[in-house]
Amino acid sequence: MTGATQVRGGDQGVVTASDDDDVVGCGFCDASLHASNLTVRAVPAATVVLMAAEELELIAIEIAREAGDLARRRRSEGVRIAATKSAAADIVTAADREVEALIRDRLARRRPDDGFLGEESGAERGTSEVTWVVDPIDGTVNYAYGIPAYAVSIAAVTGEPEPQSWTAVAAAVYNPAVGEMFHAVAGGGAWVENAEGRARLRVSEVGPAGALLATGFGYDPATHEGDLARVARMMPLARDLRRIGAASLDLAFVAAGRLDGYFERGLQAWDHAAGALLVTEAGGRVGGAPGGRPGRGMTIAAGPELFDRIRTVIESE
Repeated sequence: MTGATQVRGGDQGVVTASDDDDVVGCGFCDASLHASNLTVRAVPAATVVLMAAEELELIAIEIAREAGDLARRRRSEGVRIAATKSAAADIVTAADREVEALIRDRLARRRPDDGFLGEESGAERGTSEVTWVVDPIDGTVNYAYGIPAYAVSIAAVTGEPEPQSWTAVAAAVYNPAVGEMFHAVAGGGAWVENAEGRARLRVSEVGPAGALLATGFGYDPATHEGDLARVARMMPLARDLRRIGAASLDLAFVAAGRLDGYFERGLQAWDHAAGALLVTEAGGRVGGAPGGRPGRGMTIAAGPELFDRIRTVIESE
């Protein structure tokens, strides 16, 4: 190659071609580059961004599936409690640590410049704009008890690795106990893949009987009274209440229309990073506190109309 020609459209992708190559293809363009007759139909920059995010989505899906299958195998072999965290009920299994180590290794091989924020191993900044936010086994207590409601949750976010400012671009939430994969890409929709096939996700509209709501409770017994009081205030909106025990699945089920709404205090960043993108890409809204975004103070997810009603009840506390 003796030289290169760069093709740039103002709002479009960039293509570089060798001057002495006969034809060069472009992964981000509908283009053929001929040294003698250069013609390019460049794709708008927004499409280039979406295609890059879709690559991150595919990585998240692939690694979440491998990690989930490892978690399921370890569950069949028996669960060993490795430690407790914030309270005696807040457990960590040996599988949590092994699964997170696998995810971290696979991401480091595929995306060595990216950052990482994991529940079990903490945060590590990268040199790229991307950080992976990981909960290796969301719903560890369910996992330990053999309840088939746990998930591997992986999100790719850009910007500062802080939930009050980051932008989620790709997500995968995989429940290996039932073989169900939820995934989303910013601007490209949210989907579920299971034994019935592949379907696009869409949040529900609440019927006259009221909303099917989900919530969760913190591990600290001192918080339970306040959590239960909040549930009592919420019940006039509800036809019934569910307590699934894995925030990523609560959010995935809101995205899928299996739940109408969800609210919970005390979530960590890895609990909601992937699930929140599922909800927004399914046409729902996600918010909370602090700063109107999901966080330790509160996480709310629902369709647009129900979201406002839930938020009004919570803000009246």
